[in-house]
Amino acid sequence: MSNIAIRQVLETKLATIEPKLPTAWPNTEFSAPEGQPYQEAYLLWAKPENPTMGDNHYRQRGVFQITLRYPQGIGAADADLRGELLRSEYHRGLSLTRNGVKTVIDETPEVSEGRNVGERYVVIVRIRFYADVF
Repeated sequence: MSNIAIRQVLETKLATIEPKLPTAWPNTEFSAPEGQPYQEAYLLWAKPENPTMGDNHYRQRGVFQITLRYPQGIGAADADLRGELLRSEYHRGLSLTRNGVKTVIDETPEVSEGRNVGERYVVIVRIRFYADVF
């Protein structure tokens, strides 16, 4: 249940960020809005760490990746601003708790250089986190 709590707390935070963007969540139906920006949210799980022996404690690490998809031809500024907004909202040291599981952002989020992919200008934001599960 801890991975569910981690997903819920990270996704809930994203859903509250203003201004809101339409979001493609994992395994849900989504139609990209024509001519408008949107974002995709993914959880990329890393191998759990076992810092102690003889108990069921572990540290779950991962990356919460948000892929920003903006219309081409309008410049990079809006996508870059959104990337910076996400970096500030998921700042290093942020602690989020859900169902007794504390998820910590342990590094400053990475904001990629934008690039054209298909009909969209894409910026990827990677938010590294860990959660100690007891």
